[in-house]
Amino acid sequence: MVLADDSQAAAISIIIPTLNEASSIAQTLSAVARLDGSVEIVVVDGGSDDETVQLVRSSGGRLIEFERGRGAQMHAGALATHGSVLWFLHADTSPPADAIKHILESLRDPRVVGGSFNVSFDSNRFSALCLTSFYRQLRRVGLCYGDSAIFVRREAYERSGGFKSLPIFEDLDFLRRLKRRGKFVHLSATVITSGRRFEGGRFLGTFIRWTALQLLYWLGVNPRRLGAFYVPVRKGGDR
Repeated sequence: MVLADDSQAAAISIIIPTLNEASSIAQTLSAVARLDGSVEIVVVDGGSDDETVQLVRSSGGRLIEFERGRGAQMHAGALATHGSVLWFLHADTSPPADAIKHILESLRDPRVVGGSFNVSFDSNRFSALCLTSFYRQLRRVGLCYGDSAIFVRREAYERSGGFKSLPIFEDLDFLRRLKRRGKFVHLSATVITSGRRFEGGRFLGTFIRWTALQLLYWLGVNPRRLGAFYVPVRKGGDR
């Protein structure tokens, strides 16, 4: 990986939102450091009270601090970067070393406004295996989430209105608007993400709650209302 500085334009800007991600951010930044190509990286922290900020600074990464909320943080990161392509990466998600090649190849088609990666959860637990399979079935009907490492042309991001400051489903809300701007692709390349939100015997209850909230969203319930029923279940809580 080559880090772009102020005198060097990067095609891709990577935006990573964080909130108490000390257990995972170092691994994610290490994976980003192995990427082939020139990138700009910004980590947007929402007020961590663990070692997240120190870990980012010790890695040499660029850090900005913003109000808590993944949608708001990602939008702040987008505004603070300069790449023609924005790539939103969760703090517990590791991309493959050749990810940039896959992104740029997909964007050779001028009809493509953005895309996402295949997702694999980082465990052999039953819950992780189920989720990996479930995510792949969702891709068949065109659904994906923020942990699939969404990338988008900056122009399309700006025209679609970007990420909103929502308590839940900021990814679905954004993708809904983005897909009106052009073609959205699902790459075969895979990112590895944490299945921690479903561990510790919480899989069934968490999955049921997550599914119910999503059904309500698709039925038209405002995400701000749904946020009142959402309890962060990831260890460390990244919202």
